[in-house]
Amino acid sequence: MRRSLPVSAALVILIGTEALVGFWAQLAPRAFYDHFPGFGVWVAGDGPYNEHLIRDVGGLHLGLTLLCVLALWAPRLVSPRAVGGATLAYGAPHLAYHLTHLASVPVRADQVSSVAGLVMAVAVSAALLWPTAAPRDPRSVP
Repeated sequence: MRRSLPVSAALVILIGTEALVGFWAQLAPRAFYDHFPGFGVWVAGDGPYNEHLIRDVGGLHLGLTLLCVLALWAPRLVSPRAVGGATLAYGAPHLAYHLTHLASVPVRADQVSSVAGLVMAVAVSAALLWPTAAPRDPRSVP
């Protein structure tokens, strides 16, 4: 089964972002808490450090990474629309939380870039839900 270029691009974007967050939070939870996303402090301002919670977030993102990879390389096993639903189920409430807790990120530029990144993730996830005319496999014509 072939995917359209926009669907493949959306999956690659999600793989990159989910894997970055997942591996960082799993492999270096304290550094993730103190320094995510690497230019600013988006996590530490929202409460005390909790290694268990950070590692759980990392595991969630690694699970979503695997789902995205399977949709990219084995779309008969996992559909891109399923990925869109799963990542949107996580991403939309995450965005809503950050929109209502902007004060936890004290620097205005970080507030804007944080929300922009979350909006992008929600938009990419929602785009995967949009019905598209997938390229037909010529061998499937009766």
